[in-house]
Amino acid sequence: MAYINLCKYEDMIPSIQEKAKPILEKTGKLGEIFELLALDEKIYTATDNMVQNYLLKETLLPYSTKERIALLVSLENHCTMCVDVHKNIAKMLGMSEAQVEEVLHGVDAIVCEESEKILLKLCLKAASKENYKTTQEDIDAVKNAGYSELEILEAIAITGYFNYINTLSNVFGLGK
Repeated sequence: MAYINLCKYEDMIPSIQEKAKPILEKTGKLGEIFELLALDEKIYTATDNMVQNYLLKETLLPYSTKERIALLVSLENHCTMCVDVHKNIAKMLGMSEAQVEEVLHGVDAIVCEESEKILLKLCLKAASKENYKTTQEDIDAVKNAGYSELEILEAIAITGYFNYINTLSNVFGLGK
């Protein structure tokens, strides 16, 4: 149970109800994170823009990489609600149960190109409290693995999004 009162669908303002309705129709329920965000239209809208542009739209990175980032960062941040949600989303986006399980065992357990592991390790470093220790050499290693600067930027933006959403979920006791 959340540590603060959440906003149920019927109490949401119409503009948020309109954005939340497709989620409700597709899944049959709104997760607590949507009910938390709906407390403030500006926060809901800003977060929804990040979700739409980073995660749902086709971008430079494939969905499997984006979901690996989601799961790894959420695991690192001990956000059980986000891990559970993204295990299902990853499967909806085409990852197999085995691929999802690999991610849950860490970067080294993932069966993927070594270049992607280098990118994922940078994302984990970026998600940590010691992200300020990231160096030019760290970025160059990912570039040398074949990623463009824009792909690296996208991966780190997704990492930052998950640090943000994990923080909201953890601080307000969502999914407990």
